[in-house]
Amino acid sequence: MDFVSKLFKGNLNLIGRIMFGAAGLVLLASLFLPWWHLDLVAPQYPEGLSVIVYPDKLDGRIDIINNINHYIGMKWISEDDFPEFQVISKVAYVIIGLAIITALVKKRWLAWLTAGLGAVGGMLGVYDLWRWLRDYGTQLDPMAAIKIEPFTPPIIGTNKLANFITYTGFNSGGYLLGLSIILMLLAAWRFKEHEKQKE
Repeated sequence: MDFVSKLFKGNLNLIGRIMFGAAGLVLLASLFLPWWHLDLVAPQYPEGLSVIVYPDKLDGRIDIINNINHYIGMKWISEDDFPEFQVISKVAYVIIGLAIITALVKKRWLAWLTAGLGAVGGMLGVYDLWRWLRDYGTQLDPMAAIKIEPFTPPIIGTNKLANFITYTGFNSGGYLLGLSIILMLLAAWRFKEHEKQKE
């Protein structure tokens, strides 16, 4: 308990406050950039086809990919199937606001609360992405024209599907999101004011 109380006690120093302010701005910037992508390459599509995931929308050649999905029995990709898009930005703005408040009031308990929310939100986001990939790759239509084995594309990496090769990974917004969380955790952990010695 003594360790926990020390962890939350006291204030951030100037560097920690600057890091929290920067983390809030970095997280804000990430909301306007893509977080993740899936690229498909095949002989008939040498330029590649992409699904690009933003915090609040999908982009890329989803129309063509949906036509391919129809033949191999994968579900139709639609923004309507992702209620997360209605929540992610709102949660991010709350964390941004808390990060700015933390930079101003410099309380470590608030720093840990904000960093914890960011870290938990990030982990839930990665899990949700994995669940989405698993569901789309394994819940296949048995009546599809082309039969494929169920599969789960990796969050980061490559995967071969029929004559397609898929490349998946984070985009600039995803890296900024991760940087924001790291800045907050590091500031809360390491950058505190030195306590004045009692005489």
